[in-house]
Amino acid sequence: MTRLTSSVLIAFTFLTAAASGALAQDIDLAAGKSSFNKCLACHAIGEGAKNKVGPELNGLDGRKSGTAEGYSYSDGNKNSGITWNESQFKEYIKDPKAKIPGTKMVFAGIKNEQEAGDLWAFLAQYDKDGKTK
Repeated sequence: MTRLTSSVLIAFTFLTAAASGALAQDIDLAAGKSSFNKCLACHAIGEGAKNKVGPELNGLDGRKSGTAEGYSYSDGNKNSGITWNESQFKEYIKDPKAKIPGTKMVFAGIKNEQEAGDLWAFLAQYDKDGKTK
């Protein structure tokens, strides 16, 4: 097999797997909204969201940890160096205390990869003003 044929075959296999969902999960915003119900006791999102026991989550995608205005963060969150994105969030939400030692967040975590991805997609759709993008 020639090098070009081998490369084309690898690319075709990758694209076929990705199209079939084998490499990328299908995002379900409704499921993410439903999953957010686990967060509602402590967090708010959307227009008019205010800090509660935890910070409001508007504009989370790209926000530095420990910077929501008016919220009193733990030193662990303020000094974590995290800028929230999908991969950081998914790692965090599995076990918040393991990802950020000293966090005030008391939550057992979401271990299911699909649920964590759906929740991230739901959260990431809100800009800093609480409007959906």
